[in-house]
Amino acid sequence: MDANLYSLIERHAPPGGNEPCLVEPGGPVVHYDDLFAMSARVAHALVAAGCEPGDRVAAQVDKHWHVLALYLACLRAGLVYLPLNTGYQRSELEYFFADARPRVIVCQPDRLGTIAAGQRAATVLTLAELMDRAASAPTAFATVPRGADDLAAILYTSGTTGRSKGAMITHRNLASNALALVAEWGFTRGDVLLHALPIYHVHGLFVAIHCVLLSGARMLWLPKFDAQEVTALLPRATVMMGVPTFYTRLLGEPAFGRDACATIRLFVSGSAPLLAETFEAFEARTGQAILERYGMTEAGMITSNPLTGPRRAGTVGTPLPGIEVRIVDEQGTPCADEAIGGVEVRGPNIFAGYWQMPEKTRAEFTADGYFKTGDIGQWVDAGAGTPYLRIVGRAKDLIITGGLNVYPKEIEERIDALDGVVESAVVGVPDADFGEAVAAVVVRRGGAALTEAQVIAALTGEIARFKVPKRVIFVDDLPRNAMGKVQKAVLRDRFAAP
Repeated sequence: MDANLYSLIERHAPPGGNEPCLVEPGGPVVHYDDLFAMSARVAHALVAAGCEPGDRVAAQVDKHWHVLALYLACLRAGLVYLPLNTGYQRSELEYFFADARPRVIVCQPDRLGTIAAGQRAATVLTLAELMDRAASAPTAFATVPRGADDLAAILYTSGTTGRSKGAMITHRNLASNALALVAEWGFTRGDVLLHALPIYHVHGLFVAIHCVLLSGARMLWLPKFDAQEVTALLPRATVMMGVPTFYTRLLGEPAFGRDACATIRLFVSGSAPLLAETFEAFEARTGQAILERYGMTEAGMITSNPLTGPRRAGTVGTPLPGIEVRIVDEQGTPCADEAIGGVEVRGPNIFAGYWQMPEKTRAEFTADGYFKTGDIGQWVDAGAGTPYLRIVGRAKDLIITGGLNVYPKEIEERIDALDGVVESAVVGVPDADFGEAVAAVVVRRGGAALTEAQVIAALTGEIARFKVPKRVIFVDDLPRNAMGKVQKAVLRDRFAAP
């Protein structure tokens, strides 16, 4: 049987395809048959550009419904979709392109010349140019059969050391996770999802969109999050998904309250820890408890608080159907109840490994097939008779700011290369808006007059804006343990207050 995710999506579409799939407030209404026809045209255009099953197609473009058609076209043609954060700069993109070797790159108009000059083996197009090529193509396309373990996407993630890793996501990974979420979160054709997330990572692209497409529902499609606009549109929706920053900003909007939320049956939060005070303030303001879940690039969604039942602040619920989660000590032995340890997961949602990194892949899996997430967690009593997972911290010092991942080593290397710097340590500090803010703690060379503004200016334009430190703090030396390792926990505690 064909395991292509697109085939599954097509089977779950409303009969006839003439129901709305995507509505842009003040813009077009895109029906399911419109989306499928456009994806067929784009698939033909990609094949005409030389793409064959298994080839990679990279996309670094602003949010538009045509990007969704591009994603579906890649699935239909048996290609591997490579979404890239729109904030990535030239040096970052050069690495991704050299590693993944995409056959086609779809980029922003202002980067077309630069990317095309350095990627002569790829066809480089803007989204508008791709749509021009697709305009006269047929509206039917024979979906390429795919096996369950064939790749559907590569998403780049990273650790605190070493180069970025391409997580290989299969059709089985995406389909199993999407079907589980549709069932667990009660999605139906009557739902309207308010979609204000970016579509270059798991949350906005896979979690949100797949829940809609596999239930025949529809989306209110916003190019970005704006608290005032979202408050005004909530009465037209039944579900909202967001990162914690969305919810803190809604709480700062005077017009936001119970009346605005009257039609919403479910608020979902993810991509970063939701502060207990945000959870409690939101419930007090709206009468609704946010459903927090837990996932990651390599695994999609892993656990979720319940649709019906208690949702406990500071926890991420229980494993989704078919997924196993365990907490282990440093020796890999399962921990006792309530004990803190490493989070390991196993199930059909777990990625196939890291692109062209077999040794790294082997190192991240246990002998019995569990993936080592690198997160630290514990099972806690939620008062419901079933233990809930609580994420205590991140073993690899990952920073999550506004739902986006920041890896300290990359920033530290750039700061350390600046004139007047001896060394640096980058940590996340609490931030009411973004959850965590990036802070750089820097040791200057004797006599150097380096300032915070100069450090920030040196990084701006070199790395994505969300990675640039919000604060630069100068110290005489960095705290170290007996082994000489910088104690980042000490720095996080010391500079937690602004």
